[in-house]
Amino acid sequence: MADQQYPDDLDVASIPLGDMAERMGISLLSATAKEVVGTMPVAGNTQPFGLLNGGASLALAETLGSIAANIAAGPERHAVGIEINGTHHRSATEGTVTGTARALSIGRTLAVYEILVTDERGKLLCTSRLSCLLRDN
Repeated sequence: MADQQYPDDLDVASIPLGDMAERMGISLLSATAKEVVGTMPVAGNTQPFGLLNGGASLALAETLGSIAANIAAGPERHAVGIEINGTHHRSATEGTVTGTARALSIGRTLAVYEILVTDERGKLLCTSRLSCLLRDN
């Protein structure tokens, strides 16, 4: 990773999540350029058969990874997602899921994150990877 200095921790209450993330009930627990952790309720984010929607898992992943990438970009730059993928290992029907976005690489123009989504028992539900382009404002 680049030898930049990133904030050790931010006041997560001051980080805007966006309308969709707010409607989905996504909450941030901690945020740095190298790791962002957040939660999302299963209720309200299910597909017609009562399972956590795979798109909801990816929306959680992109939200967390994009926040981390924007922290890494710094105040004079911003991040835009250019690719996301996900592998769904199992699903959930209730409770809260936790997403953890960890930096795999932070460079001058590209930041890549792996995001793991787990259930309340720590079981892996989804593995995602997000690539973000870092651009000047």
